[in-house]
Amino acid sequence: MNGNNPYAGAPGVTGAGQASADRELTVEQMDALRRAVAGIVSRTESYLPEGFAVGSELSTGSTGPLATVAVHPPVGHPVSAGFSPDADELDAGLTDEDRNEVARGLAATAAFQVMSAVGDDLTPAAR
Repeated sequence: MNGNNPYAGAPGVTGAGQASADRELTVEQMDALRRAVAGIVSRTESYLPEGFAVGSELSTGSTGPLATVAVHPPVGHPVSAGFSPDADELDAGLTDEDRNEVARGLAATAAFQVMSAVGDDLTPAAR
């Protein structure tokens, strides 16, 4: 019955369902995360034609802040990429290379979902 004991667990380890105090971000760090995610959304949209819906979500989980960017293609399954940056990463800033890599990966995967859903049954409109 140790699981019911509020003092169970190793010292210094955050308990189940408890927020970690050292994982809290400052206002500046949250703003940096918002800007980074907005940049990823914008870059992903630039790689895709109209008809693909791109969005993002910021939340806080038991391990700290969570950022998710998702693409819903016109046909096929939605795809997403999520990451949980730590304060040091946000202070240093997410590099353009990292942002581009995530955006290209999401765009390519979303395009693949469309190709998989449509298959070879499409008659080309032009040559």
